[in-house]
Amino acid sequence: MESNTPKEQPVKPKTASPVAPDVELEDLAMSEETSTGVIKVSHEVVGNIVRIAALEVPGVVSVGGTGGIRDEIVGLFNKRDSAPGITVAENERGHYEITIKVILRFGVELAKVGEEIQIAVRDQVSVMTNKKVARVDVLIDGVRMPEKEDKLQGYSQ
Repeated sequence: MESNTPKEQPVKPKTASPVAPDVELEDLAMSEETSTGVIKVSHEVVGNIVRIAALEVPGVVSVGGTGGIRDEIVGLFNKRDSAPGITVAENERGHYEITIKVILRFGVELAKVGEEIQIAVRDQVSVMTNKKVARVDVLIDGVRMPEKEDKLQGYSQ
């Protein structure tokens, strides 16, 4: 005799991307069916969009790492598609929930720059993926003094 009670679906554990282990992936890709086939956008790509959008905000020194010379050198040889410190997941409605860790320039208004990052990330991800962003959480992981070149440019003006 068959039971009419619905069977529970197994819960998918969060997995790390094999290419970018620091980018946590809940689902490997969002997909959209068109008249000619399926278009899939991996969460690694979304993580890369997040990183680039955040770095374009004035006052952001780095995403994820410490923002020092060591990170720059490692970045030259690192083949990952996205930076550490970014989490991309989808909620029950299929909207993105993003968390990003950043290092900001010393002297900026932290809350203001944080909000600018949220807006830039939300807008860029929405435009490029045609998918809603439910939330962008910004974790300010540190502040850093401007580099010597920045200081010299300030005095030469």
